[in-house]
Amino acid sequence: MQDALTLLAVSGLPMVQSGDDLAGMLVAALARAEIALRDGDVLVVAQKIVSKAEGRTVDLAEVEPSARAVALAAEVAKDPRLVEVILSESVRVVRQRPGVLIVEHRLGTIMANAGVDRSNVDPSSGREPVLLLPRDPDGSAERLREGLAEAFAVRLGVIISDSFGRAWRRGTVGIALGAAGLPSVMDLRGRDDLFGRPLQATETGFADEIAAAASLLMGQAGEGLPAVVVRGLAWTDAALPAAALIRAAAEDLFR
Repeated sequence: MQDALTLLAVSGLPMVQSGDDLAGMLVAALARAEIALRDGDVLVVAQKIVSKAEGRTVDLAEVEPSARAVALAAEVAKDPRLVEVILSESVRVVRQRPGVLIVEHRLGTIMANAGVDRSNVDPSSGREPVLLLPRDPDGSAERLREGLAEAFAVRLGVIISDSFGRAWRRGTVGIALGAAGLPSVMDLRGRDDLFGRPLQATETGFADEIAAAASLLMGQAGEGLPAVVVRGLAWTDAALPAAALIRAAAEDLFR
């Protein structure tokens, strides 16, 4: 059980471009920052630099919106081309109203605009570029984990994080889109509380909690700190990908 955590922002990472070796760039940035990864460290990496390295950019200038996208765009007062891209990344529309489009992403997350975003996207990557989420965030996290573990010869976890809005609460928080090398969910059912009573329903979103802590250093605007080392964590549960955080439809009381 840990009683203290250390968060270390990795500064000096250059702008990431499509096709870049992101693991190699992170290894070099960690060396420049004089941060040597240790056993049990967790590296939290912002989704945007992963998406950029994986070439997940779409140029709206080249998008032809469908009739469905045009009709929905009129309802939500958004660019029909943007709505077309959002629909292409989604399996269903959950809620819509002027200025708001909430969808179920193909990865299973319920989110605004399917994570399609214009902020902090290099304008030189297209005439009107937007950025999509990684195709397989858990796979992306595993590839980064393998590259970093080989470079530093340590056991570590990797989380790909994103800023996420929440139903019934204002403000965004960091959540885990992808995870590798650590349990994204910890099942505490059956463990005793302070008074010896076994817990009946407690599961913790371990990866989400780590991502939220790291986002305090990453920021939301132009901070330029897309990677954070979280040190001092301990776990014994088996590794679980971030996909395990998605509640199954049969268990979802709000659908």
